Amino acid sequence: MDLFDHQMRTSLAREAPLAARMRPRTLEEYVGQEHILGEGKLLRRAIEADRLFSSIILWGPPGTGKTTLAMVIANITKSHFVTLSAVLDGVKRLREVVQDAIERRKLYNLRTILFVDEVHRWNKAQQDALLPHVENGTVTLIGATTENPYFEVISALVSRSRIFQLRVLEEEAVRRILEAALQDKERGLGKYRVNIGEEAYNHLINISGGDARNALNALELAVESTPPDEGGVVQVTLEVAQESIQRRAVLYDKDGDAHYDTISAFIKSVRGSDPDAALYWLAKMLYAGEDPRFILRRLIVLAGEDVGLADPNGMVVVSAAAQAFDYVGLPEGVYPIVHATLYLSTAPKSNTANAYFKAFERIEQEGKTEVPDHLKDGNRDAKALGHGKDYQYPHSHPDHYLPQQYLPKELLGTYFYTPSGQGYEAEVDARLKAWRAAQQAALGITETEQLPDLDDEQVQMIKRRHKPSDGKSKQ
Repeated sequence: MDLFDHQMRTSLAREAPLAARMRPRTLEEYVGQEHILGEGKLLRRAIEADRLFSSIILWGPPGTGKTTLAMVIANITKSHFVTLSAVLDGVKRLREVVQDAIERRKLYNLRTILFVDEVHRWNKAQQDALLPHVENGTVTLIGATTENPYFEVISALVSRSRIFQLRVLEEEAVRRILEAALQDKERGLGKYRVNIGEEAYNHLINISGGDARNALNALELAVESTPPDEGGVVQVTLEVAQESIQRRAVLYDKDGDAHYDTISAFIKSVRGSDPDAALYWLAKMLYAGEDPRFILRRLIVLAGEDVGLADPNGMVVVSAAAQAFDYVGLPEGVYPIVHATLYLSTAPKSNTANAYFKAFERIEQEGKTEVPDHLKDGNRDAKALGHGKDYQYPHSHPDHYLPQQYLPKELLGTYFYTPSGQGYEAEVDARLKAWRAAQQAALGITETEQLPDLDDEQVQMIKRRHKPSDGKSKQ
């Protein structure tokens, strides 16, 4: 390193954002994640003893301290520490690092710890290139990822690593981090005389959403952009804090766990008839930029699965909402989405449409069954084979109904559908009981079988065996 390199690095370190300057250097300075780094915890013991022999993957939302923890390990360990970015570095750079690690082990018997930031951004081939060197111990991997490693990291790497999940920081932890930054004269804002009101403090902490980096950046902007008063004190008021951190950084990735967890919470809230919770999760998804059509597709499914015949208008309302949104778009298109959400949340509920899966399961068990002759198409084989003979047209009879056989003979008296008695389905229940009684009398059905309802686990198992006609399924 020449004089100019040293000067540039010194200048960059001095001008780095507050969050980078205040990055903890030791475990004592590290705040939060006590569930994995508290006194006596396995990971803390391994770091303090410099015995991190097995690879680890640090998984958590942005700003929770994954990279910081890796840097703490770098400061403590006697092993050689190398950092790669999965965004910037590829297989070529990885091979160079591995070759250096092999030489270092031969010449100095020195282990190499390799930190790969955003490891999930490496594709399968790149992760495969890393695998043998982790497996044979050439490098000890520390991977950092915001995505679920069980889905985004190849299973072979996951099986050879310990997964440590970092959580969103508690408000008290964020407060401690901000206080440390205000007091630190070397790396923080201690050179300023700052008076920050409690309301302003609480606002920065709350709106940061548990992201320490977000909170520190907002604090830095608030302090450095506010001129001191006559006494030389920087007054950080609530108004200043609001200007410095205007928007909460919502934890939401449209391809990650937060996407699936939030839509799950939304659907379960609508199904559970809680319109307030449904609106909250809907707002979170739209705020974070979720595709409104995805939400509407899920509501259409819910109208059929969870509202059903208890309120047949549920399907009408959400289908109309989907069409209305296509006409209008955002921002005004939020109204039909809200309309559909509130309607389904407050509608009576029935999941009797799952009766279909009872029939599907019976088809799997019974195999091929013959269509009764009188139900077959009589347009082609009526004369030769008697197809359609003796079929009676219901509309030619009083009340547009007459009892006749519709199921295969061996299934007569088997009932897949049981009305719930909720909303409109209560009317269906009364009609169906009368029709079934008349059919039993007319066909001499003496034994009946009312199939029990399927629980959610059974329905999901059957769904997995049920392939759509085009072989594809939309979210």
